[in-house]
Amino acid sequence: MSRPRVVIVIQARMGSSRLPGKVLMDLHGRPLLERQIERLRRSRTADAIAIATSADERDDAIAALAQRLGIASFRGDEEDVLARFAGAADTFQADVVVRVTADCPLIDPDLLDRCVARLLDDPGLDYVSNTLERTYPRGLDVEVLTRDALERAHREASDPDDREHVTRFVWRQPGRFRLGGVADGDDHSALRWTVDTQEDLEVVRAVFDDLYPDRPAFTYADALAHAAEHPAIHARNRHVRQKPA
Repeated sequence: MSRPRVVIVIQARMGSSRLPGKVLMDLHGRPLLERQIERLRRSRTADAIAIATSADERDDAIAALAQRLGIASFRGDEEDVLARFAGAADTFQADVVVRVTADCPLIDPDLLDRCVARLLDDPGLDYVSNTLERTYPRGLDVEVLTRDALERAHREASDPDDREHVTRFVWRQPGRFRLGGVADGDDHSALRWTVDTQEDLEVVRAVFDDLYPDRPAFTYADALAHAAEHPAIHARNRHVRQKPA
């Protein structure tokens, strides 16, 4: 039996309400999304990386970046993100879909591989994430689900929130879907490495500017060490409230 085809699908759009255009803002000389893709390409378990963006003309720039980087893209409904992911999974023949969002440039490929391995090693699992019990910083979020679970959600979900938040229909129903978690040994959930505001952007820019020149493939451990050495930098966005899922 052949190994399931694992496809990382990056959810990306230009129309962010809090920081419009954030995914293409500069991060150490390149668009933020390009820096994220650079890190994702170090995954050892992914067979392909693709971008799921909308058909809105504002997102033409994202599709153009994907083409320049040799990354496939799928364009669908801006609001029905679940349909967009189902379409991407079908187009790119994914057996397993890894969902990440384009505002997480510190995404850790080793952590992503741990989540994928957790699902592949237990054929009974439908969904694995490091967010069911949050111990990792925000911005390292990874969700892995089977194509079957994604398609069931796409067929059955009718709540607008379930259509907007791709995996909500799955992880809110542990009686129907078998869920698995990946946790850190220590609780670092107070750190915020996602980009929703200008303060968030300042934090990840500081991490890249300090670490990238000497260690382009810097790790989660390197970023944690940076946070320990520069607590004032990582406190800049402590007041930012996470948008509800």
